[in-house]
Amino acid sequence: MVNDIRNVIAFQGVIERSLREKFLAQRSKVFWLTGLSGAGKSTIAHGLEELLFAEGRFAYVFDGDNIRHGLCRDLGFSQEDRKENIRRIAEMLRLFLDAGIICIAAFISPLKKDREMVREIIGSDNFIEIFISCSLAVCEQRDIKGFYKLARAGTIKNYTGVSSPYEPPSFPDLIIETDKTNIKDSILQVYNIAKQQCFF
Repeated sequence: MVNDIRNVIAFQGVIERSLREKFLAQRSKVFWLTGLSGAGKSTIAHGLEELLFAEGRFAYVFDGDNIRHGLCRDLGFSQEDRKENIRRIAEMLRLFLDAGIICIAAFISPLKKDREMVREIIGSDNFIEIFISCSLAVCEQRDIKGFYKLARAGTIKNYTGVSSPYEPPSFPDLIIETDKTNIKDSILQVYNIAKQQCFF
């Protein structure tokens, strides 16, 4: 049952996003890294965060596994639960954008319609979609947790790339082929977009 929020009025404080951005000397944006498990999303996200932090920028990585341990621990991996997982993340990012923070989101987010939902919730101007492209074979080779092997054996159900689909972005802002590009150069590609989008 959907809660009735007709009598709930959002409050707008005196301190607005633009003032927070000016205080932090940066523009808040969401860098949405999507791709298969093992493609390198988290590695690139945390590498970007380190570069931004070293320059005195206020950035934060939102990692799929970490969100699943807290905010979305009640959700499974059905299509409905995956959509709700992404919706909650988008609403959380909307708040962090208002706080003036550079958001680096690393989520498989396999379906185009769910990524478009994020874009709608946070606004197109705030959403930079980055496709972390890597062949399934290489992703499986990198699988130190053994999840692909378990998915192939049928132990894990609805595993993206094996028993559940992944839909690549049609028009991402950036494509990084991590099976052809080293990690340092991959991070720098995202950093260069962050400089253009977030630095005054």
